[in-house]
Amino acid sequence: MAIFLNIDTTEETASVCLSDNAESIAFIKNADQKDHAAWLHKAIQSMINDSGIGLRDINAVAVSIGPGSYTGLRVGLSAAKGLCYALNIPLIAINSLKLIAYAAKSSNTDLICPMIDARRMEVFTALYNCSLTEINKPEAVIINEMSFSSLLAENKIVFCGSGSKKLQNILSHPNALFSTNKASAIDMPHITSVSYLEKSFAEIAYTEPLYIKEFYSPSRKPLI
Repeated sequence: MAIFLNIDTTEETASVCLSDNAESIAFIKNADQKDHAAWLHKAIQSMINDSGIGLRDINAVAVSIGPGSYTGLRVGLSAAKGLCYALNIPLIAINSLKLIAYAAKSSNTDLICPMIDARRMEVFTALYNCSLTEINKPEAVIINEMSFSSLLAENKIVFCGSGSKKLQNILSHPNALFSTNKASAIDMPHITSVSYLEKSFAEIAYTEPLYIKEFYSPSRKPLI
C-alpha cells in the first residue's frame, strides 16, 4: 500500500485528494479561487483527520505544476514542497495539461488536446495520444477557425479543458470532438501511482511552476 496526497490548484476550482495507490480515499474541492491559499492547508488537515491516516503515512505528494493560474500554481507547489521537506518524502510534479487529457480520455479518438484558457483567443495547450504520450509539448497558442486543420484531416481529436470552449465556438469539423469533463485532484492518483512506481520524482529544491509565459504586471518591468 502506498498513500499519496494529490494537490491541484491550477484553475478556478482547487482540490485535494488522498489516494491509496490509484484509488481515491478522500476528496475535497474549493470553488472560490481567491480563497485557495487560506483553504488549502485546512483542507489537507481536515481530509487527513477524517480519513484516519496520519501525515507520516503519506509516501509522496503529487502536485499539478501548470500551466494555469500564476497564483494558484505557487500556492499548490509551495504547500507540496513544504510537506515533502517536512516528511522527507518524494515530490511528484504533474503537468496540468496531461491531467486534463487523462480526465477526458476516450477510446473513440486518436488524439487528445487539452486547453487551458489564457486571455482573449489564447490558450495553453499540448497534444497527447490515448496512452498519454506527449505528441506536442505545452505551448501558448492563439486559436482561430483554421487551428488544427492538418491534424483533423487525418485524426479524430477530443478537445478538453477550459480553453476548448473558445475553439468550439469557431471550429466545425467532423473529426473535432469536445469533452465537458473537468479535471481535478481526483483524476491524479493514476498518474501519481505510475510516477511513483517509476520513481519519476521532481527535485524539491529546484522545481518551479510551469508558467509557459512569464508573469507580467503593468506595475513592474519584465526581468531581462
